[in-house]
Amino acid sequence: MTVTSSAMKSFPKPSALTVPPGAEGWEKLYPYNLVFQNLSGAEDEKFWFCDSQHWPTVFKPFETIGGEFAVKCLGQYNTRHLLIPPANGIEFKIHLGYLYMSPVPVPEAEIPARVPEFERRAGHYFQNWDTLLESWRTKVRATIDEMEALSFDALPEMVPFEDIVSGKAKDGSEKLMENYDRLIQLLYQNWQYHFEFLNLGYVAYLDFFGYCKELFPGIPDQSIAKMVQGVDMELFRPDDELKKLASLAVELGLQTAFEDTDDVAGTLERVGAREGGGQWVDAYTAAQDPWFNFTVGNGFYGHDKYWIEHQELPLGYIKDYIRRIDEGHQIMRPVDELVAERDRVIAEYRELVDGDNLALFDAKRGLAATAYPYVENHNFYIEHWTMGVFWRKVRALGQVFADAGFWPHRDDMLYLTRGEVRDAIFDLVTGWAVGSEATGPHYWPAEIDRRRGIVEALSSARPQPALNTPPAEITEPFTMMLYGITTEQVQQWLAGDESGADGVITGMAASPGVVEGIARVVHSADQLGEVQEGDILVATITAPSWGPIFGKIKATVTDIGGMMSHAAIVCREYGLPAVTGTGSGSTTIKSGQLVRVDGNTGRVEILKG
Repeated sequence: MTVTSSAMKSFPKPSALTVPPGAEGWEKLYPYNLVFQNLSGAEDEKFWFCDSQHWPTVFKPFETIGGEFAVKCLGQYNTRHLLIPPANGIEFKIHLGYLYMSPVPVPEAEIPARVPEFERRAGHYFQNWDTLLESWRTKVRATIDEMEALSFDALPEMVPFEDIVSGKAKDGSEKLMENYDRLIQLLYQNWQYHFEFLNLGYVAYLDFFGYCKELFPGIPDQSIAKMVQGVDMELFRPDDELKKLASLAVELGLQTAFEDTDDVAGTLERVGAREGGGQWVDAYTAAQDPWFNFTVGNGFYGHDKYWIEHQELPLGYIKDYIRRIDEGHQIMRPVDELVAERDRVIAEYRELVDGDNLALFDAKRGLAATAYPYVENHNFYIEHWTMGVFWRKVRALGQVFADAGFWPHRDDMLYLTRGEVRDAIFDLVTGWAVGSEATGPHYWPAEIDRRRGIVEALSSARPQPALNTPPAEITEPFTMMLYGITTEQVQQWLAGDESGADGVITGMAASPGVVEGIARVVHSADQLGEVQEGDILVATITAPSWGPIFGKIKATVTDIGGMMSHAAIVCREYGLPAVTGTGSGSTTIKSGQLVRVDGNTGRVEILKG
C-alpha cells in the first residue's frame, strides 16, 4: 500500500471510513456476525488487511458463502487439526462489501506445548503424502459427483398417481429443501477437504525457507523459490490442453475454421466439415471432462464464467494460440529451462554444506518440493471444479424461483443470504401446497432492486488495503506466503512510496528477471481481451485461470500477493518477471505507460507516459 506520509504508523480505522452515497444500510445485506459492529471496541484496534486477491469485488449476499467456508476451514487446520505452533486461523469480516482478514496469533507461552503435537500430526501427512493425497482426490471427486446429481425442478401440478398407490405420502417439495441443504453441506465438505494439505504445503516451504536463511545468510528469496520450480501441476492442465488442441489444429491445417470463435456451434461445425476435423473435434470433446471445469475468474462469485458453459472462451484462447504458432512463437512453458536452472541452483548451494547439514538440506528441500504442487493444484479441484458445479446448481434453483415469479432472473437469488433462500423455499412450497399465492413474488422483486442498488454503490469505491495498526510481528504462514503480508512488507507500505510520485513503486521480488514494456492495467477477467502481445500485465491480483494470457505478456505487477501467491508461482513457472504486493500498482500505473519491472529487486519504474 502506498501512503502519503512516511510518518504514518497506522492505516484508517473501519469506523472512520465513509459509506459511499446510496449504500446506506449496507450492513443489513450480510449476516450479523460478518460485519464490523465494534461491540467490544476491538474491531477498531485489530489489524485487518483486505483480501482482494480472492475477493476483488463487492459481495452479493449469497456469495459470502465462499469467503465464510474458505477462511473458517483454513482456520480449523491451523488451530484444531495441525496445531501450527505460532499461528491460529484468520478472523474475517465484511466491511463496505469487501472481505477483511486479521491473523490470530498464538500466545507465546502456549507455543512450546503445540510443537510436539504439530510434529506428530504434520509428520503423519509428510510420511504418507502420496497415499493420503490420492485418497484426497477420491473423496473430493465423490463430493463433486454427488453435487452433480442434485436437481432442482419445478413442483408438479399434482403428485403422480403412483405415489398415491405406493403410499409415499410426500408431495416432493421435501426434495427441494433437502437438495438445497445438501448442496450447502457438500460445498462445506469440499472446503474442509481443500485445506487438508494446503497449510502443510506452506509450512513445508516456510521450513525450508527458514533453514536456508540460517544455513546461507544473505541467500536471495528468489534462489530458495527456484529450488522447487519446474514441476508438473494439474492447475496448468486446462491451459496445456488448449495448447495441444491448437497444435493439433495447425498440424491438420484447420486454422481458417477458427475465424469466428464467438459462434461456438458454427466453429465446431466448420472444423468437423474439414478433412481431419473429426479427429480434432473428438480431441476437443475429450479434453472437456474434467479440464473445462475452469473459470476465467476465481470461482468465488456467481457471475464467474466457466469454460464448459461458455465455450467461446476456450475456443478464443485456442484461436490465439493457433495465431501464435503460425507466427513462430513458442507457446509451451519453458519447463526444461526451469528444471535446468532449479538443478543448477540446488547444486550450487549443496556444494556449500556437507555432513548432517547436507542431509537435512536435502530432506527439507525434498519435502518442500513434494508439497509445493498442491499449493496450486487444489485450485482446480475446489475453486474451479467444485465451485463451478455449485454455481450451476444455484442458478438452477434460482430459475425455479424465477419461473414461480419470485424474481425476474435466476441470478437475482444471489441478492438473498443462504438463510433467506431456505425461507423462500418454504414460502414457495407452502403457496403451492395450499393452493394460494406465495408472498415472495410481492416482496422480493423490489427488495432485490434495493439491494442491487446498494451493491452497485459499494462497488463505486475501492476498498482500503488495510485497517488499523499492524502488529509488531506477523507469524501466520498462510498470510505471509500467499498474501505477502509480512512484518517487513507492512512496514514498507507504511513508510510509503509517496504514491509513486518519483515514478517508482516497490513490492515483493516474486519472480526473477528485468524487462521493459507497455503496461496493461486489468481489474477483471472481462478485460483480458485487451492484453496485447508483449504487454506488462498490471492487476490487483491475477487468477490461476489466466494461464493463456501469461504466454503473451512480458511480466506481471500485482497489488497483493507473496512468494507463494498464484501470480508469483505462475510467473516463475512461465519464466516471467513478477513484482507482487505493491499495494498500489494497479492504481498508480496507467495502461499505455512504458514501465520497467525488476523481479530481482521488487522494483517497478514508470519510464514514460
